[in-house]
Amino acid sequence: MEPTADLPILDDADVPGPDAEALAASVPQTAGGDGAPARPQQQVYIETYGCQMNVSDSEIVASVLQEAGYGLVDGPEEADVVLLNTCAIREEAEQKIRRRLDALRAERRKRNRGLEGRQKRDLRLGVLGCMAERLREKLLEEEQKVDLVAGPDAYRDLPRLLRKNRAGGQAAVNVQLSKEETYADLAPVRYADNGLQAYVSIMRGCDNMCAFCVVPFTRGRERSRPTTTILGECARLVGEGYKEITVLGQNVNSYRFERDGETVSFAELLDRISRISPELRVRYSTSHPKDCSEELLEVHAARPNVCNYIHLPVQHGNTEVLDRMRRTYTREQYLALIEQARALCPGVSFSTDLIAGFCGETEAQHRDTLSLMKEVRYDHAFMFKYSERPGTYAQRKYDDDVPPEVKQRRLEEIIHLQQQIAEEENQQEIGRVKTVLVEGTSKKSDAQLAGRADNGKTVVFDKEDYRPGQYVNVEVTDCTSSTLLGRAVEATTLEAERLAIGG
Repeated sequence: MEPTADLPILDDADVPGPDAEALAASVPQTAGGDGAPARPQQQVYIETYGCQMNVSDSEIVASVLQEAGYGLVDGPEEADVVLLNTCAIREEAEQKIRRRLDALRAERRKRNRGLEGRQKRDLRLGVLGCMAERLREKLLEEEQKVDLVAGPDAYRDLPRLLRKNRAGGQAAVNVQLSKEETYADLAPVRYADNGLQAYVSIMRGCDNMCAFCVVPFTRGRERSRPTTTILGECARLVGEGYKEITVLGQNVNSYRFERDGETVSFAELLDRISRISPELRVRYSTSHPKDCSEELLEVHAARPNVCNYIHLPVQHGNTEVLDRMRRTYTREQYLALIEQARALCPGVSFSTDLIAGFCGETEAQHRDTLSLMKEVRYDHAFMFKYSERPGTYAQRKYDDDVPPEVKQRRLEEIIHLQQQIAEEENQQEIGRVKTVLVEGTSKKSDAQLAGRADNGKTVVFDKEDYRPGQYVNVEVTDCTSSTLLGRAVEATTLEAERLAIGG
């Protein structure tokens, strides 16, 4: 998925997303007869780990449970049920969830210490998402860590699963994958955003079967959501004041919806979304190089509110390794695509995913990754050590034969080079004026605001009289490897910027 604006230094971490930060559901409850908030029968707390797709899924879970009468609270201390929406793409991601479950089980014991009978307030634990599908037997039977397990296509069934578990104390599970489920008819409860930027899921699953990836086994085959429901959701978000939408899919640019003789490609969908409002910025994640078509690049070039930024995971810089990874393109084809994009979309910014130490990787092949990074010059990157995942093609066919210390050293070389490139690229921004969507107060100073430019870079500047939700032109005066620092010039609009450049 799309990287965050700050350059992440990732080792054994969760998949790209909001720094794998746990996001909590917090929704106001219905008032009682005396005006005080009414406490629903059961309170649920949702923690989300991993990518933007998981954040979007948690908003769907919140919608399903709220409709069923559950309350959504902002901490486990207030909850009767804690649901962890999980990631399974790396071993450390799974170990993090296990540690969190152990802590919650300890909290459950502490909560009821010294209490008896009806005084006791149980805390039920559930695991959702990719880890749930992959490890259901271990979680429920061998380790007995949880009361409920639900896979990515079973969220509509959560109320029944919770009732079943509560009624008899019996572990409840549904990890069945679907060929049709897209949750297209559900209105997500957007608890994890700032009211300005939203994720909209347009498809589910993945058909690519990359050798290292467990996602096709945990999320199933690709299926695209009906176009009209996507456009309707985006239009509602604009009406509610949202300024930026990121459309999501495991392989988002393979979106293809057919009905009544009409076929809508991802490029056509992106164009239609961008026409909902000239003041709406549109991003997408994650794309696959094989589906990055000329038609899609032409939409970038033609629609000024489609951000001039593409997250285009390469994974490796050596053709032989790419073939072992089953990525379906060569180094040369990838570089040709980068060149084509830059020709059609001047100034386009790229980010990527990189894996160090894949099966059989030699020192020379590792150097090919470094040389590709120097040639492309990514603005952002997500960087990982290879982590073998059970059931994948790589686990079945290859030896995980690169020693851990070699993986670590190669990863550190990739990280160091990317930091150097990012800072050099940011130095080139000094003196330029960037149109920034103000997201909120800077994390480092209440006197400053922070937001993102069109190319995904974080920009920080003095607050003055500006506020979140505005577009502000900011002159860049300094930088780090992850942030642009600047001086506000004036408030603006996307339409004004389009007219200024003759768009």
